[in-house]
Amino acid sequence: MKKLIILVLAAAIMLSIAACGSSTSSNPSSSSSDKKDILIGVSMPTQSLQRWNQDGANLKAQLEAKGYKVDLQYANNDVNTQIQQIENMILKGSKVLVIAAIDGSALTDVLKKAADNGIEVIAYDRLIMQSEHVDYYATFDNFKVGVIQGQYIEEKLGLKEGKGPYNIEIFAGSPDDNNATFFYNGAMSVLKPYIDNGQLVVVSGQKDFVTVAIPGWDSAKAQARMDNLITAYYADGTKLDAILSPNDSLAIGIVASLKNNGYGTPDKPYPILTGQDCDKPNVIAMINGQQSMSVFKDTRVLAAKVVEMIEAIIQGKEVPVNDTKTYHNGVKVVPSFLCDPVYVDVNNYKEILLDSGYYTEADLKQ
Repeated sequence: MKKLIILVLAAAIMLSIAACGSSTSSNPSSSSSDKKDILIGVSMPTQSLQRWNQDGANLKAQLEAKGYKVDLQYANNDVNTQIQQIENMILKGSKVLVIAAIDGSALTDVLKKAADNGIEVIAYDRLIMQSEHVDYYATFDNFKVGVIQGQYIEEKLGLKEGKGPYNIEIFAGSPDDNNATFFYNGAMSVLKPYIDNGQLVVVSGQKDFVTVAIPGWDSAKAQARMDNLITAYYADGTKLDAILSPNDSLAIGIVASLKNNGYGTPDKPYPILTGQDCDKPNVIAMINGQQSMSVFKDTRVLAAKVVEMIEAIIQGKEVPVNDTKTYHNGVKVVPSFLCDPVYVDVNNYKEILLDSGYYTEADLKQ
């Protein structure tokens, strides 16, 4: 009986503590009712790529769930449009701006206006360059994205075991996106030693960033370059074993080129092909054996972290970051939070993409 009384008392104390915790968390500084007049501006580059639609939607939903008003704008990959949209967000009285830049170096003037109005800026997934008025950066570990892609090729070709030589072609992302160099450098940190020792052969000889970069992450431009590579270097039957593609928009263009040029048969199998973002058409391409893998960056995780950073800014608390050394934008090192990416292929896509609720089976119907 005495034990029962003690247990009841302990439970009552725990309930009391929980109630205190609950009332503390709903204090005026964090209650949703006090946030209803706080506007957060969210500037996304385009709706033409699935991932930015998901990023914008996740941010808007999570911020509104916290009680904030959200001005979400897409700039149709036009720099001037993005600048005008950000200026409007400033005029409307946004307290924080979250910006995924189209051109990382084109926002200096408008960010000064934001700073003059006391608005803090979080660069979202793409570092904003050449401005002192970038307060924080939230992204995934972009060097690690490239490392994962390089390691996938390394493992599938057995390069660590000394196998080779194998033929490879290399693609890189848009030169105006700072992330593109991180992806490229991460992948090349793994692949370059094998290129140097002859286990990997870049038949075209095209391997420096400037030469292999695809402006605007444009699928059609990636397809055209792949067409040219096949015509110039592989039309004689030379086998193509692997292609480094930094993201899915390039990979889907490369897949189109490979299909048009007769790949996908027993005599001419698809090469190993990397990607990033796990866009629906690319996951379907993985299921069909046309693309080998894609690096998954769960936009729900990134959005949740950005919301946490915004909450800290609004409440005057310390903003969570885990990297204060890596991301120099040409003017300063921007305090950053890096989320971890993982790779997805045909063997684990159900576990990572379906079981987590990121996609449904219906999303991946062909």
